Amino acid sequence: MERRSLLRGAVVGTGTVAFGFTMSRSSLAYPARPGTGPYGPLGAADANGLHLPRGFSSRIVARSSREVAGTGHTWHGAPDGGACFADGQGWIYVSNAELGSGSGGAGALRFAADGTVADAYAILSGTSTNCAGGATPWGTWLSCEEVSRGFVYETDPHGRTAAVRRDAMGRFKHEAAACDPDLRVVYLTEDEPDGAFYRFAPRTWGDLSAGTLQVLTGNDGALAWRTVPDPSAATTRTRQQVAGTRAFDGGEGCYYRGGLCYFTTKGDNRVWVLDTRTTTLTVVYDDDLVDSPPLTGVDNITGSGSGDLFVAEDGGTMEICLITPDDVVAPFLRVSGHSGSEITGPAFSPAGDRLYFSSQRGASNSNGAGVTYEVRGPFRGAA
Repeated sequence: MERRSLLRGAVVGTGTVAFGFTMSRSSLAYPARPGTGPYGPLGAADANGLHLPRGFSSRIVARSSREVAGTGHTWHGAPDGGACFADGQGWIYVSNAELGSGSGGAGALRFAADGTVADAYAILSGTSTNCAGGATPWGTWLSCEEVSRGFVYETDPHGRTAAVRRDAMGRFKHEAAACDPDLRVVYLTEDEPDGAFYRFAPRTWGDLSAGTLQVLTGNDGALAWRTVPDPSAATTRTRQQVAGTRAFDGGEGCYYRGGLCYFTTKGDNRVWVLDTRTTTLTVVYDDDLVDSPPLTGVDNITGSGSGDLFVAEDGGTMEICLITPDDVVAPFLRVSGHSGSEITGPAFSPAGDRLYFSSQRGASNSNGAGVTYEVRGPFRGAA
């Protein structure tokens, strides 16, 4: 039997991992199904090659290997994970550089209140393959190295304070991070075919210099968090230190909202949600559960003020798709002419009326050809 047919009626485990399970706290009826999105169909490509719904417009704010206009700063290659931060009446968009051999790091674009680019600068350098990461409630950016025994670096979006390596958060092939201010932990994904899902509990909330790294365990019974004996992975890979560790096929993006932690796995094209209070794991979206799936190559994930999830594609049809609170999945935008690239770093401005993201390798499919965009329009839930 094909996997898609099998999964349509499947319930996995003993109530711990379920398909089609309605979560009482969120009133959602997973898994999401294709449908018409709240913004309607995509239009023809605009001057920047973006297909957008009616009422939305785009502009290019930075190009890899080129100076950001009026700043004197050359934008980094292979832009990846990103986030926005308030900056007085303006805001800052931070973007990682997924470049290897010590050429990685992160850069920032500072926007004035009217949306003009006021400055651009580096906030991290000398690291390798900085893929995704996550914003903290105290206004820093966690930049994660996607290399074997990689580190997490805590950076200052304003560029005033030097980045700090956070060894206590573990050494593994880091992908993304999402802070949970309710339980005061940071969730972490791992980009391995048998990657684990972690949480880091700082000794003091707001200080990531010390704490406990835990891993999610339990495949057939109740899920539980267990402490990783050696986060430095000096002799044994982090994901292999605890018996019964729950394996995920290529952990990618991670996003927390109101007691629910959403994350993606690229190996099986799934979006998951963990109810952090009940430690219940549910599949939000699986491309094998629908015919002609609109979302494939799931990667970075973020959310809007309306509760919509925005999921970027690595490959696929180069779209950002949204998953609505009533479980409809539909394309929100498409990048044309960049078939060898991937969409990275989706993040909303503090007001929620602008969405930033990049085509990592651009039209020529090279690290030096990345393009970073802004999309502006009537987003639901914007201030």
